[in-house]
Amino acid sequence: MVEGYCMKCKEKVEMKDVEEVVMKNGMRAAKGICPKCGTKMFKILGKSNK
Repeated sequence: MVEGYCMKCKEKVEMKDVEEVVMKNGMRAAKGICPKCGTKMFKILGKSNK
């Protein structure tokens, strides 16, 4: 599980329905949903291993 900061709840929570994506600049990121309020969440993970 990936833990991220929910901007609406103002606290760190574990994201649900996590999907790992690669941004245009090559950095990895995780997209998910806050289990408490349903807001979309986004967390940058770091450089991808190419």
